[in-house]
Amino acid sequence: MKHLPAHFEDRAIRRVYDEDTDTWWFSVVDVVQALTQQPDFQAARKYWNKLKERLGNEGSQLVTNCHQLKLAASDGKQRLTDVATAETLLRLVQSVPSPKAEPIKLWLAKVGNERMQEMADPALSLERARETWRKHGRSEKWIQQRMTGQETRNKLSDYWATHEIKQGEEFAILTNIIHQEWSGVSVKAHKGLKGLETQNLRDHMTEAELIFTALAELSTRQIAETKNATGMPENASAAKTGGQLAKRARLELEGRTGKKVVSGENFLPPPQKRIEKGQR
Repeated sequence: MKHLPAHFEDRAIRRVYDEDTDTWWFSVVDVVQALTQQPDFQAARKYWNKLKERLGNEGSQLVTNCHQLKLAASDGKQRLTDVATAETLLRLVQSVPSPKAEPIKLWLAKVGNERMQEMADPALSLERARETWRKHGRSEKWIQQRMTGQETRNKLSDYWATHEIKQGEEFAILTNIIHQEWSGVSVKAHKGLKGLETQNLRDHMTEAELIFTALAELSTRQIAETKNATGMPENASAAKTGGQLAKRARLELEGRTGKKVVSGENFLPPPQKRIEKGQR
């Protein structure tokens, strides 16, 4: 996941982009603070807790649609925070009497729609991503492979979106089927192998992992297109077949090289060495 804060007027709104589900998640309390124009974060948090309790008692689906992710707090530490999609927040805004309601609705519609903007002009996202990876020390070869894989992923996501697959949970389920089939491990297990928490798995893949992920997703899309797969059962079948095709290629390569493709390698900064007592 990518942590990319946005700003509404003069307020920072924490948000996270999940590439696997093509979903923006926004900090609910940050949006509530902007709506209520509270200068104090704790007051905004208490307001949200009361509102969440009231909506829960009313049986509102809005509370159910909120999730929790680790976001950076004001002290720099990662803490579990209530998050929601732009769609959920657009409905939530209606529960808060505020002169900022309409402006923030327009803002949410705009920033939550960046994927549509990038589809119309892919260079917007690609150039931003390229610069970020360069700053993190990635090689040009790795960057090119990462971008090629992302283009393949976007085409698959676009297919799903137009064939009765819901963004969010259903995207994640299909993504995990593909990943489990080609790699032999789930997305969660692969992240664990690399020691990742909130980081995006693809940003820490080796060149080989990126290539086999792209092969699995390309195969899945082409199989789905051939069968005009629509809905979860048909697309799940295409995902399994596409992943298995890439698995056969992986096993063939591993058999010839004697090297495993799925790796614990990552691009995390090395842990700081503890200074032993008496050392300076």
